[in-house]
Amino acid sequence: MSEEMRGTVSVITFNQVDKSFTEDRKAVKGLSFTIERGEFFVLIGPSGCGKTTTLKMINRLIDASSGTITINGSNHTDVNMHELRWNIGYVLQQIALFPHLTVAENIAVVPEMKKWKQDDIQKRVNELLELVGMDPETYRDRLPADLSGGQQQRIGVARALAGDPDIILMDEPFSALDPLVREQLQKDIKALQQRIKKTIVFVTHDMNEATLLGDRIGMMEAGVLLQVGTADELKRNPATPAVEAFIGRSVEKKNLSLKESLTPIDRSEYIRTHRDEQRVTVQFIINEHGEWVTTYNDHNELEAMIPIDASSSVKSAFELLESSHLPALPVQENGKVIGSVSYKDLARALV
Repeated sequence: MSEEMRGTVSVITFNQVDKSFTEDRKAVKGLSFTIERGEFFVLIGPSGCGKTTTLKMINRLIDASSGTITINGSNHTDVNMHELRWNIGYVLQQIALFPHLTVAENIAVVPEMKKWKQDDIQKRVNELLELVGMDPETYRDRLPADLSGGQQQRIGVARALAGDPDIILMDEPFSALDPLVREQLQKDIKALQQRIKKTIVFVTHDMNEATLLGDRIGMMEAGVLLQVGTADELKRNPATPAVEAFIGRSVEKKNLSLKESLTPIDRSEYIRTHRDEQRVTVQFIINEHGEWVTTYNDHNELEAMIPIDASSSVKSAFELLESSHLPALPVQENGKVIGSVSYKDLARALV
C-alpha cells in the first residue's frame, strides 16, 4: 500500500544503508525501511545487532558508509549539522544530565543555543516539567544528584523535548533503571507520545518493552533488518527462525509464574512482617495449619484482602501491589500460604 493511500507522510527513510567501521566489519547492511510521521517505531534485537548504530545515523552521530537517509524528503547530509541535531531530541541510557546545572538549566540548554527569549525559555521549562509529571516549583532548582534515577530520566526526556523537535531518538533509556520504575516510565512515555504526536525512534533489547511501546517494531540481527511490523504481526507471522526464537524467549519470561519469584515462608512462622523504603509496614497473620488469617498494615486490619494465588503471573502481582498500596502480598497454594512477594522479589524476577 502506498503512503498516499495510507494517508500518511514518511518522515525518515533508509535506502540501502550500510555502515562499516573497518574493511571486514559491517555494523549494518542494506537497511531499507520507512518511519512515518508521529509513529512510535522500535528497533529491537540482541546486543551488537546494529540497532544503536542505526539510531545514531539518523542525527549523524555516525555517518553511513553508503546509501541514503532522508528526513522529510531531504537527504539529511544536505542539512546543517547543528540545525539537524537541534531538531532531533536524543535520550540516552546514561541520562547524561549536566551535574552542576539545575534541572531548569539542563532543560534550557537547546532553547538557549537557539537564542530563545528568556521568558519563553522559562515558560517552556515549566511546561515540560508539568508534561513529564514533575512540579516546577518543587524540581526546577534542584541538581541532578538530588533526584532518583527515574526522575533524572524524566528530566532527560524533558530536555530532549525542549527545542520542540519533530523527532525524538531514545537509546535504551530505561534499561539501567529498577524494573518497576522502568515499567511506570514505559507507560508514561507511551501516554506522552500519544499527547504530543512526535515521531519517536526507540532502541531496546526487551520484546515486552517493544510490544508495549511500539506502533511498529523493526527486528535486527547481525546488522540486518529481519522484519518490520506490529508486535502482533511479528508474533503471528515471524519472517525468520531468529525472529520466532527472540519473541519466544520474551513471551516465556513475561509469563513467569509468581511461584518462581516469591520468598518462601517457614512453616513455623505465624507472622510475616515487611517494611518498604517509605517505612510502610504490613503483617500477614497465618494459623498453625499454614492458612492465611488476616493482614494488618500501619493503620488497620485488612480483612477484605486475600492472598494472591501462586499460579498468578508476575504482572498480576505487580498490578495488585500497586492497587493495594502494600509493600508485599501473601502468596498461597491449595489454601496454604507458601510465601510472600514484594516489589524487590518482582524486580529480581524481571531482570
